Order: sequence, then C-alpha cells, then structure tokens
Amino acid sequence: MDDSTSILELKGIGEKSQKLFAKVNISTVGELLRYYPRDYETFREPTPIAQTKTGEVCAILATVCGTVNVKKVRSLTILNVLVRDSSGAMQLTFFNMPFLKNVLKPGSIHIFRGRVQARGPAAVMEQPRLYKQEEYNRYLAFIQPRYALTKGLTNQAVQKAVKQALTYYVFGEDPYPESLRREYGLPERREAMHNMHFPASYEELVKARRRVVFEEFFSFLFFLRENKEQGRLLENEYRMIETADTGRLLEQLPYRLTGAQQRAWQEICRDMCSPWCMNRLVQGDVGSGKTIIAVLALLMCAANGYQGALMAPTEVLAAQHYEGVCEYAKKYHVALKPVLLVGSMTAREKRETYEKIASGEANLVVGTHAVIQEKVRFQKLALVVTDEQHRFGVRQREVLAEKGKSPHVLVMSATPIPRTLAIILYGDLQVSVIDELPAGRQPIKNCVVGTSYRPQAYRFIEKEVRSGRQAYVICPMVEQGEMDELENVMDYAEKLRSALPGDIQVATLHGKMRPGDKNRIMEEYAAHNIDVLVSTTVIEVGINVPNATVMMVENAERFGLAQLHQLRGRVGRGAHQSYCIFISAQDNRETMERLEILNRSNDGFFIASEDLKLRGPGDLFGIRQSGEFAFRMGDIYTDADILKQASQAVERVRAAQGEEYRQLLEYLRGQDTLRVDFRTI
Repeated sequence: MDDSTSILELKGIGEKSQKLFAKVNISTVGELLRYYPRDYETFREPTPIAQTKTGEVCAILATVCGTVNVKKVRSLTILNVLVRDSSGAMQLTFFNMPFLKNVLKPGSIHIFRGRVQARGPAAVMEQPRLYKQEEYNRYLAFIQPRYALTKGLTNQAVQKAVKQALTYYVFGEDPYPESLRREYGLPERREAMHNMHFPASYEELVKARRRVVFEEFFSFLFFLRENKEQGRLLENEYRMIETADTGRLLEQLPYRLTGAQQRAWQEICRDMCSPWCMNRLVQGDVGSGKTIIAVLALLMCAANGYQGALMAPTEVLAAQHYEGVCEYAKKYHVALKPVLLVGSMTAREKRETYEKIASGEANLVVGTHAVIQEKVRFQKLALVVTDEQHRFGVRQREVLAEKGKSPHVLVMSATPIPRTLAIILYGDLQVSVIDELPAGRQPIKNCVVGTSYRPQAYRFIEKEVRSGRQAYVICPMVEQGEMDELENVMDYAEKLRSALPGDIQVATLHGKMRPGDKNRIMEEYAAHNIDVLVSTTVIEVGINVPNATVMMVENAERFGLAQLHQLRGRVGRGAHQSYCIFISAQDNRETMERLEILNRSNDGFFIASEDLKLRGPGDLFGIRQSGEFAFRMGDIYTDADILKQASQAVERVRAAQGEEYRQLLEYLRGQDTLRVDFRTI
C-alpha cells in the first residue's frame, strides 16, 4: 500500500464506510495516515466524588440513587439523575438521550466519565460517557487517540482502519537524511507515524509530534522561500504616478487617517511608483482601518488606467467589500467601476461579468477564489489585493498574479503575530503595520468567568437582543462525539433555544456545512433575520455585522489568546457598546490568569506576544490554537521553537550543494499538492 491506495482496500471498509470517511476528506491510505488524532485520552482509576475538581475530566464509580427525572423543553429532552459513592453525591445531566432512562435504574452501578462543572455550590457532570467496569479497565494505562468524527463514523472505526494501514503501508526510505534528523531530534518517519496514532507513552507522542510539526513547517517554508525567490525584484510593468483622485477622496472622508494609516499609504504609493513590483503586507489589528488603505491603492490603480482585483475568503465578505466600494464610488464620485464575481452567481451573470472585465469596462473585480478561474481574462491587471491572505493557497495566489504580467501584490491581514515569528513567516515581504485605532471607537468590555455564570450570560444576551442587537456564541466542536466533554454547536444551539424565549431566532454555523448553506446563514445573520448565531471558529474571518454586540466563547481555555482576540474582533464594529464573555470550564489559577490577559488588553499585538510567552510543550494536544494557518498539527505559538529550527534548516538545505539533500529536494518538489494544501501567510 502507498499514499494513493484507496481505503476500500482495507478490510472492513465498504461503500457505506467509504462515504463516511469521505465526509472527513479521507479517500486514500495516505490521507488516512495523515488524519492525526484531534486529542488523546489517558484513562485513570475512578476518583471519589468528594475529591473531584471543577474543570477537570475524571471518572467516578457511582450508584444511581432514585429515578431519572425527565423533562422536555421544546425540542430538547433533559435527563437529570443523582449518583452517589461512599464519599458524596453528584448530579448528572444528559441532553437528548432519552434511552438512558432504561439504563440508569435505581441501584445500578456505572462508571461515568466527563468534565466536572460547578452549578452554584454543587458539582455536576453534563453529558458524561458511561462505561461498564470491565470495559473501563481495558482502557486503563493506555493513551487513546481521539479523532475528529462525523455522524455515523466512530472513533473505533478510524482506529481499526489506521492500524491496518500502518501494517501494510510501504514507507520506503526516509527522505529526511539522518544528519538532519539527528541534529533536530526527529524520529524516523515510520516510527513517528505509528506513534502519532498509537503512542505507548507521552514521551513517544511528544517526539512523534515534533517530527510531524517540523516536517509541516519545513515544507511550508521551503515552498514559501522558493516562491519569494522567483518573485524577488520583478520589474514594475505598471509604474504609476500619484493622481489627484486619492487626495480628493481623503479630503471628502468624514474622518482623518491615523498616523499609522498615513505611513502605510505613503509606503504603498512609493512601492507602486518605484521601478520594482510591490509585494507588501499591511498588518493591522481588527478595526484599525486597513480597508480604506486598500481602497486608496485600488483607486490609484484605476486612476492610472489599470485594473485591480480584491479577493476575500468568503462570498459574504466579498459582497460586503463590493457594497462598500460601490458606496465610495456613488458618494464620493471616485473613478472606481467595480464588479462582483463569486461562485454562487448564475452562468449568465458570470458571463456578463467576464465581458466587463475583459473589455476593461470594469476596473475593479471584487470576489472570492472565483476571480482566479480560467474564464476570467483581465485587460490590464496591475494590482492584486488579498484580504486575510493566509486563507488562500500559495498556488491560488500565484494563479491570480499570473493573470497580469507581474502585478503589484498587497496583502491585508488582521492576524497579530509577534515580530520574531513574523520575520520567518513573512520572509522578504515588505511589512506595514497599522498599530493605532481610529478615534472614537469604544473599547470592548470583557469578562472571564466560569460555567456557573451561564444563566446570567443567557439573560444578558436576551437583554441585548431585546435592545435590537445580535450575539455570537462560539463552541469548539461541531457535534457530539468529537470530544464529549467540550461544548458542541449542535447540542448547544438546542440548549440555548430552551434557555431563551421562543421568539429569539437561534441558528448554527460550522465548517462541515455546504458552502452555499454557510453563505445563506451568514447573509441571514447580516440581514438580522437571526438573533443569535452558534458557531465554530469558522466566523473568525469572513463576516462583518456592526449590529452584533455580544461574543460569548465556550471552553475559552481551549483556544490560544491570539485566536480568542480574533474572535472578539467580530464585535465592536458598530456604534453600540460591545461585550465579550469568555467562559472557562477550568477555573484553576493558571488558566484564569492566562485568560485575564484578554480582560486587561484589546491590543492584538500585545496579546499575541503574551500568548507566545505563556504557551509551551504542556499544551500540545488540545483544540487548534492558531487555526488561521492551515497546518494539520503545527501551531506557530506552541511550536515557535520548532518553527525557528525549521526555518534555519530550510536555509541550510537550499544553500547546500552536493548529494546530502538531493533525495529530500526531490521529495519536496514532487509534493506539488503542498502548494495548494499549505496556505500562505
């Protein structure tokens, strides 16, 4: 077996199982082996109820006391039962599991495993797993891999398939030479792959993960350097001059640019008027005013007789940018003639848009990845602006740039990255930093609380909705079964519907939805047909709703501070006071102190720097922390040291002559899919 072998070759996988695996993007053995566990579990002996600690996952061996209390709240079935051991009692709550009434008989003994939470003075477990004693004993002392799942696909089924694949997969010679592995402490490839899925110890797991992360970073940085080398000092085919158009727009705006905005704009002007192509990143915190800088650059391009393109990661955000540009054109009479190009348009609409682009009638194209489709022909594409550019593949960006001779490239990013990492990740991109917020913006009010605060949070959300505002609620999981002790979107939405009055509209959004469904939900939310949106971090970029004033994040302890700050940036975009509620299921001192940094500061760059200081090797296997980068396993904060080492190794390999790295270079250059899989930053 090799990477391209179909998973149908594995025993026990038929057409039905194949469809389930396809839902998590697994069709080949190679994809299966690189479908690394989302988390790992270590099962320990049951803890006496009196010794359990709030926020910790543990198991209790307890007897069911009395009958199960069942109540129905609209579409939600809630089961409550009291269990007891010799040290004390605990309340258990189950949602939408009515069949347990026949299992939890008075006097029956079970092992319950889940996260302990506080409800007033009492300790409770919500949605714990049930085990028979002999079943639980089999798990003791083993590290159990837990995979991201979809409905119908079990953790056991994935484990079984992976074990088979590891048995029959032909690894061949490790492309990373022994000298490189020895210097950077990397295990051999076969060993690392096996121990990523089935480690015998925590130490083995750490070593295996190090190899996978190093390889991800190395491959990514290698291609990034190659691409940048090819694009370095390209001659400016579209040399421009400053025109009166941008000055007139600045005079008409109802506000003055901040000092940081003015510096960024002057740097862009110099680039586009210089003998060389611009390749610049504008990095600014959420709300710092990057969009007006992009509009000025696109206007300068149009005023010089050229075309520009603005590409966004989602249709909703592309449409919002398009409407914003149309508003500028109408209100200030600027020389922008924009068209919108997104995948959901009809064939006729696309055809008409293609004609306007090809003829030059449209001097600005705003869209998603639809802008880079083969049928799009530009007349004079001189400037490419990508918003939240790390959402696009390296190859996608190349294709867009290839539609002009060598267009200027301007990258907009709200991702705050500490300077030490930015130097590695942005390489020889010129960087403009907008580190001032426009005057008059109201700071977001934050609070960091435990799970006992939920009822008050729900009342606060209701109050804001009654005032005409909207709210987001973020959960780390999509559905039950992925990591049971964490909140998931599907069940949480039901809980919220039962807790809020029936006239408050609650909807869900997550990455497993079809693109069309995601766009529809975001459009409905933007139109205020939805009051509360329960979502995963898919809303981190791609939606701008000034009317949303509340952001509530469940299991906040499972996210990196930088990502929590990005999520917080979805509110505070309008005239109304906005609020962010971080709910932590763990109330230990270290966790709460870390989250308190968000309470103290709204400065994304300060928060990113603090995140880098606080994160370390003890926080390796939780929820994705720096989800803005498309690494399967690596995290630029937790794994900052590995990132630096991988960067160092890339420079050495690219500079080396001779045979030592020949096999590695052939392997890397043969992995063309990396140009699509790894996103540029």
